[in-house]
Amino acid sequence: MVHIRHTETRSVTLIWALCACVCLAPMSGCKQEAMELHQLVPAEVNGWEAAGEGTVYDRDTLFDYIDGGAELYLAYGFRRMLAARFERNGHPAIVADVFDMGSSEDAFGVFSAERQDPEAGIGQGSEYAAGLLRFWKGRVFVSVWAEEETAATEEAVRALGARMAEAIESSGPPPQLLNLLPSEGLADTRVRYFHDHLSLNLYYFLADDNILGLGERTEAVLAPYETAEETMRLLLVRYPTAEEVGRGLDGFLAAYLPEAGDTGIAQVESGSWVAAQSVGDVVMVTFDAPSRRRAEELLSAVRTKLEEQTT
Repeated sequence: MVHIRHTETRSVTLIWALCACVCLAPMSGCKQEAMELHQLVPAEVNGWEAAGEGTVYDRDTLFDYIDGGAELYLAYGFRRMLAARFERNGHPAIVADVFDMGSSEDAFGVFSAERQDPEAGIGQGSEYAAGLLRFWKGRVFVSVWAEEETAATEEAVRALGARMAEAIESSGPPPQLLNLLPSEGLADTRVRYFHDHLSLNLYYFLADDNILGLGERTEAVLAPYETAEETMRLLLVRYPTAEEVGRGLDGFLAAYLPEAGDTGIAQVESGSWVAAQSVGDVVMVTFDAPSRRRAEELLSAVRTKLEEQTT
């Protein structure tokens, strides 16, 4: 029996250093990746010196560094990470964690998992708050944090992040699904990119069962749309085959919105409206719409963007 709740999951504060790692390359390839990560970390910044070469963690050893919670990131293409510590006499230590996520899309995805603060101007996307700098560039996600925030550590954390971002030679594209998000009302710092239904349930609880057929080969974006009176959510899922698109939409409607019938839109028990449609390889769903019209308008805006991309 499918257990469904038509409410948003409470915001979950994710541990910034979580990751998932999948190293499918032979050991020689993994060693080369580790060497590349070391090359991104300077020996000194603002008087803080690296304490050794740092430690590399893979799928088998990750939990030695992060005890619990890393399952969330197993859904991304994480390969390896390097943890480097910087010390300076009389000052709090600074730690830099460098993640090879395998693709720029998944580097963005890990960055998006907790993103909420304004852009910090480092890499392809970044934020800084309370001694913690997070950024992504190319296939690399980086977390730099001070054990205690001071004016000096903030300056050093930002400087270290900038040095590392400069050392990452290649940029990479963010997920193409982001191009389908209508801009009006979009709360862009709370857009989440992911692959599986466990991740979706962290951001917006949908169902215990995987009713949309999400998995490692699907791409999904959840985006909030805000006005003074309302917060709607738009979910976009891109499937690898037309057959999977049909199964995903049919599975969602049957389990979550059976009252919609062939229309794909209905008012749910909370009083809000939910609408679901498919266009090409994308299933699009609106949640928490205050009216049928608002739900249809948001889907129509996505449909227009999809049509523009195919013409």
